[in-house]
Amino acid sequence: MEERIIGMYAKGMTTRDIAEYAKDIYGVDVSSGLVSTITDKILPLVTEWQNRPLHSLYPFLYLDGMVFKVRDQGRIVNRSAYIVLGINVLGMKEILGIWIGETEGAKFWLGVLTEIRNRGVEDILIASVDGLTGFGEAIRTVFPDAKVQQCIVHQVRNTLKYVVHKDRKSFAADLRSIYTAPSEEAGLAALEAVRTAWHKYAPYLKAWEAKWVELSPFFEYPEAIRRIMYTTNAIESVNRRFRKVTKTTSIFPHDEALMKLLWLAQRDISKSWTMSIQNWGEIMAQLAILWPEKIRL
Repeated sequence: MEERIIGMYAKGMTTRDIAEYAKDIYGVDVSSGLVSTITDKILPLVTEWQNRPLHSLYPFLYLDGMVFKVRDQGRIVNRSAYIVLGINVLGMKEILGIWIGETEGAKFWLGVLTEIRNRGVEDILIASVDGLTGFGEAIRTVFPDAKVQQCIVHQVRNTLKYVVHKDRKSFAADLRSIYTAPSEEAGLAALEAVRTAWHKYAPYLKAWEAKWVELSPFFEYPEAIRRIMYTTNAIESVNRRFRKVTKTTSIFPHDEALMKLLWLAQRDISKSWTMSIQNWGEIMAQLAILWPEKIRL
């Protein structure tokens, strides 16, 4: 019965729903408090998982945060779940950890990255992130040689946010010419061409210039590597599955309740990762050429 209760909790059912379900299906009276007590039994497993040793090298790392509502001393506050997804040298996805903290910020990410380093990660080659200010500096403080790639998809979405509907499709097509260019020089030329063609939206393109240093690193790499690093879609896919599980709980009673559910969700998500990234052999061969001192086939 405890295993079934934990399984239902992992699918996003609330403690009240589980209590009612146990009564209806099994004829067992289980209070919401007892359900919470039963699910608390996984907390030692969460702690063990959160402190497990990690691989020494992750060629690709994705970092992102999600915001949830949590009760804290009678108040409802925002809590950020900091999630780190890695691709190891075997081409397998792996969630390195989940951290619950206050609203997302570069300072907290610095602590997360330091903890990852303390758990055995000596190097990351490429880190893909969203547009959070100071993210790149935080990563390079802990991993000085890491290449930081800001998500192109995030940048496109932010650029299109205030474009009128009738122009959006054409403008998006022209933006695509920037990040599909064959080289950084060609990308800058495409950016200038878009600015000239869409003079009324030129102010929206200033962010591309200001962030170009972290938007453009993918131009240095072959197509197979570009497809992995230029967007954070890999971790956003994980986040969507987290949202699916947590959507039934609008407000969590405390941080531990949020952490329990996210840990159970990541356990289910990880079970589906049974194969390496597509064309991983080709990607590793390219990485070995680019980083011969770090990648040895």
